[in-house]
Amino acid sequence: MDTAAGKYYFTADVHLGSKDDSHGLLERQFVDFLHSIPKEAEALYLLGDIFDFWVDYREVVPRGYVRVLAALAELVDRGVKVFFYPGNHDWWVTDYFEKELGVKTVHESYQVVELDGRRICVGHGDMPGASDFKSRFLFNLFRNRFCIAMMKALPTRLSFAIAHGWSARSRKGHSEEFDPKSTGLYRFVDGFGRKRAQSGEPAIDLYIFGHIHTPARIPVPSGGELVVLGDWSQGPQYFCI
Repeated sequence: MDTAAGKYYFTADVHLGSKDDSHGLLERQFVDFLHSIPKEAEALYLLGDIFDFWVDYREVVPRGYVRVLAALAELVDRGVKVFFYPGNHDWWVTDYFEKELGVKTVHESYQVVELDGRRICVGHGDMPGASDFKSRFLFNLFRNRFCIAMMKALPTRLSFAIAHGWSARSRKGHSEEFDPKSTGLYRFVDGFGRKRAQSGEPAIDLYIFGHIHTPARIPVPSGGELVVLGDWSQGPQYFCI
């Protein structure tokens, strides 16, 4: 795989370990993508749901993904900064990626970063796009400390089976077309830009999110552009600048 030339790379929604990927094609494609990032690159932003399900345990590491983890560590070792913004499928990361791989984990729902003079708002997109009661309820449930403790207390085989079953149902709910008028994420970024303008803060040049699974690049009425990263079910998906 050859990646387009760029200094900063963004990807999301690989869903490694999905039951739909019984032959491991996604893992091979993702490892090839990591290996193909050029030496000149400065940073890789992993914007959530890289894993179909991931949870950090105190003494053990979930089985699988050895080549992925090694490729991420190799990127860090050669000087590429790697940032991981957990999504609604891999939120339960504590310190493993940071301590073992050198990957910086960012638990904010979204973050504004400045790259070569451009202000870019990045994140997974589940919380900013949670405009209905069900989405907000699930978002808060997944992040509730008691629920997390209960999940970790379950036998791993059971907790992973439950998670993968929920994940399969969740993916079926994604639309094949991006409709800005009915998308909470689009309304969020437009409102976010307006609030910044009202408070005198610099405008956002680019919004980059995942979660929706349908790739899109559209202008935002309050300024800038929204880039929605596609999921990897139809092949490698990434964006670079």
